[in-house]
Amino acid sequence: MRIAIIDTSTTRAAIISDGLRDAGLGDLVLIDAAGPLLAQLEAARPEVVLVNLENPGRDMLEEFFAMSRALARPIAMFVDQSDEESTAAAVDAGVSAYIVDGLAKQRIKPVLDLAIRRFQAFARLQAELAEAKSALADRQAVDRAKAILMKRRHLDEPAAYALLRSHAMQSNRRIAEIAEAIVTSDALMGDL
Repeated sequence: MRIAIIDTSTTRAAIISDGLRDAGLGDLVLIDAAGPLLAQLEAARPEVVLVNLENPGRDMLEEFFAMSRALARPIAMFVDQSDEESTAAAVDAGVSAYIVDGLAKQRIKPVLDLAIRRFQAFARLQAELAEAKSALADRQAVDRAKAILMKRRHLDEPAAYALLRSHAMQSNRRIAEIAEAIVTSDALMGDL
C-alpha cells in the first residue's frame, strides 16, 4: 500500500516513516507541504494520505481540507492543537481520522487502519445513497410516464405499467429509460 506523508517538519516525517516501516509498510512517499499538494498527490498516486500539522493556521487547514475533498482517498490527519470549528471542518472535508495531540510512533498504524476503514464505510454509504437516489428518480419517472399514458391513452394504472414494460422488453431497454423518453416527449409536445 502506497502512503503519502505530508509534514512541514522532516523530524516528524521521519517519526511517521519509522512507525509505518516498523508496521511493515514501506511504500512511502514524502510530499512537500510547501508545494502544490494536489498535483504532488496526483503524481504520487497514494492509496492513503497521512498528514501531520504541528500548529496549522486557518489558511493551511483550508488548503488541506480542499485537498481532502478533491482526493477521494482515506486521509489521517494529526494536529497538535485544534478547536471545535477545525474539527467540524475536517469531518465535513472527508478527513477519515483527525487526531489531536496524538502523534506517537506506535499509534500511526492503528490510526491509519481506522482511517481506511472509515473511508471505506463512508464510500459504501455514499454508493448506497447514490443508488437510492437513482432508484427514486427512476420510480418518479415511471410514475409520471404512467400518469401520462393513463391520461393520453385512457388506461388504468396496471395497463399503463404493462405498456411501459412491454415496450421496454421489445426495445431491450430499462423501464425507467422508456419512462424518461415518454416524460420528455410529453414535455415537448404539451397538450395537443
